[in-house]
Amino acid sequence: MAGEVTEAAHAAESAVAHGGMNLTAVVVLLAAAVIAVPLFRRLGLGSILGYLAAGLLVGPSVLAIFDDPQSIIHVAELGVVLFLFIIGLEMQPSRLWSMRGEIFGLGLLQVGGAIAVLVWVGVILGYPWAASFVAGAGFVMTSTAVVMQMLDERGEMSQPKGRRIVSILLFEDLAIVPLLALVAFLAPGAEEATMSDRLTGIAIGLASIAVLVLAGRYLLDPMFRLLARFGAREVMTAAALLVVLGAAVLLQEGGLSMAMGAFLAGVLLSESSFRHQLEAEIEPFRGLLLGLFFMGVGMALDLKVIAENWVVIAISVPTYMILKTLVIYIVGRLLKASRSEALERAVMMAQGGEFAFVLYASATQFGILTPIWNANLTAIIICSMVLTPFMMILHDRFAPKAIQQFDGVEEVRELHGSVLLIGFGRFGQIVSQPLLDRGYSLSLIDTDAEMIHDAGNFGFKVFYGDGTRPDILHAAGAGNARLIIAAANDPKAVTRIVELVKEEYPLTPILARAFDREHSLKLVEAGADYQIRETVESAFSMGREALIRLGDDPDDADEVMERFRARDAERFSLEVAEGISAGVSLIIGNKTKPERG
Repeated sequence: MAGEVTEAAHAAESAVAHGGMNLTAVVVLLAAAVIAVPLFRRLGLGSILGYLAAGLLVGPSVLAIFDDPQSIIHVAELGVVLFLFIIGLEMQPSRLWSMRGEIFGLGLLQVGGAIAVLVWVGVILGYPWAASFVAGAGFVMTSTAVVMQMLDERGEMSQPKGRRIVSILLFEDLAIVPLLALVAFLAPGAEEATMSDRLTGIAIGLASIAVLVLAGRYLLDPMFRLLARFGAREVMTAAALLVVLGAAVLLQEGGLSMAMGAFLAGVLLSESSFRHQLEAEIEPFRGLLLGLFFMGVGMALDLKVIAENWVVIAISVPTYMILKTLVIYIVGRLLKASRSEALERAVMMAQGGEFAFVLYASATQFGILTPIWNANLTAIIICSMVLTPFMMILHDRFAPKAIQQFDGVEEVRELHGSVLLIGFGRFGQIVSQPLLDRGYSLSLIDTDAEMIHDAGNFGFKVFYGDGTRPDILHAAGAGNARLIIAAANDPKAVTRIVELVKEEYPLTPILARAFDREHSLKLVEAGADYQIRETVESAFSMGREALIRLGDDPDDADEVMERFRARDAERFSLEVAEGISAGVSLIIGNKTKPERG
């Protein structure tokens, strides 16, 4: 760190000697990022690849606007440090404990297995053991940013399979810290150190950790509480940066890594009442510096070196990706994941990640990797990240569709409940409770086999059946039911069920779940005896509570809500008769009415 400070000082002196900061360079960097990142996101390739492409464009290999990318990388590495701090803030001990099996079981098995296999790629190609280990370990570190974006776009973040992927990413984020320490141990000459030197280094490292833990336990929270009372907003921002960088410097001076210091500082503050404010203060710096880091990596990509070593790169990219994919798939299957989940996880996590750049840079600094090897490995990682979105497209198009597990699931057959409830998701489950409490017999059907399994664990007997088919409605007892409720998760399915019931069983009342106002109108047109938007009652309840929290008397709030209910019903009647735009005059807007407060 001291060396980096000296370099920064020399750079500042040089800038002053030449008349100050080169604003043109700053403008070029910002323009490249502003153009490339949205374009790459539009193409579905992610912002990281956009930053890398922008850096490559303005770097020495293409336009040569910048000729010293390493100076930018040294500064921008702080983005990785801040990133690890934010990860630490999310690592509350309680959360880590609840996910311990998936993080330290699934994560350890996948990372350990992948490292054991990928190390042999370098060895077989004739590289030293230490370099082969660093190369393989770096490729194991999946891109957190790429995978999290994919999970978010696919709506899988909160699903069980998404949570398992996030657990693996968390373990990889934790693994980078000991890997960085291991790089220093593998450095040439490290084996010549005496036992006394080793013990002294370990003692200093442990002492620096102890100092950080004590400071985090007894000083950080009181400090932020004091600043919150007397400090300005910019002082809180400065204090947040001070904690992160101070922890990073402390552990680096103790012989460990800045990354470990930042991560531990985040963990120590993870249960602080100021955690969210700290994250908000750090996030802009983290995003900007991390983007600058990727641009620096793109600048450092030497196309001439890659052209001279294209055979090694062409062999290594598919070899690393295929082997990593196989390991992830096998680990998934060994731990009882379905074939479709294991395959999707393997394809999504087949690439290397941004932490590999940090690991390779550190290994180059310690002499384990040569600059040419570093350039080649960086190119391999970048190529794998570029290929991942295309692999996911191929996976979605050609992979076998997930097959529902029907073991223990019974199909609809001669049901006789007084109420037929079609769809037993979040809406149908709540609807069932007052009916069951009053002793009515319910026939429950759904098309989600996994949900049927889960419902069985909570005391429900749900049959498999598609309520949009006339034969299924007949087998489910629609002809004998006193009431039918359409509560499926698909709006089109609900509309079709209403139409079928009115055609086949016109005397049986049908109540329908509507997804929005427009869907409500369609259900009325289809003949539903009663329909309700799934969010309307909760929205009414929220509105009433908001009025009370703002100071209204509860009786006055009830009167307002009743008046609003009547207005909403009047508006809906107009829309049924004249179309969805007919009741616009009854909507209360915020353009002309003065605010109250």
